Amino acid sequence: MTELELSQFEHQLQTFIRQQSITDPAHDLSHIQRVVSAAKQFAHQEKAKLEVVVPAAWLHDCVTLPKNHPERHKASALAAEQGLAFLASIGYPQAYFDDIAHAIEAHSYSANIPVRTVEAAIVQDADRIDALGAIGIARCIQVSTGFNSKLYSPDDPFGQTRSRDDKTFCIDHFYIKLFKLEKTMNTQAAMQEAKQRTAYMKGFLAQLGHEIGEDAQF
Repeated sequence: MTELELSQFEHQLQTFIRQQSITDPAHDLSHIQRVVSAAKQFAHQEKAKLEVVVPAAWLHDCVTLPKNHPERHKASALAAEQGLAFLASIGYPQAYFDDIAHAIEAHSYSANIPVRTVEAAIVQDADRIDALGAIGIARCIQVSTGFNSKLYSPDDPFGQTRSRDDKTFCIDHFYIKLFKLEKTMNTQAAMQEAKQRTAYMKGFLAQLGHEIGEDAQF
């Protein structure tokens, strides 16, 4: 795929995404664009197929369900189905369809699907990287606001003596999921970036603890 062909293809993909009724502010067009950017970077470093990585990254969230939806674990499968239907409609080579579908389905944390290709590993890494760092903190707060969650428990802000509940307290999600993502990265580039972003998030909690008179524990 030449640079011109890639640019034209990505324009088609972005147009399709803009037409979808994505209402989740944490999984909007800007999120998708960041995932695409990271995925392309990782793909160049890992010498992966852009013909798979690029469409999978653009389409990975073309169907989204709220984090508290009972069918949340099926969202990536629905996205793969809708994404392939779009690719078929524009005549994209079907030889890539199986790998694209797998990459879309396996990106999801809740789906818990093991990656079996380097392209799927890259898309998964790119999506998870966007849950970390400054962007990750902002997105976590966005999602928690949708649950009407409190920022933290006034009695035990960092969940040291209680069962953590990230549907009730935003900060609990850092411990329940976000701090674990670093160890799930597949590629070396993603591992390095995840380490830096996780450290930033721990610094945020340390500062929060300072401001509320509690020591953050990690």
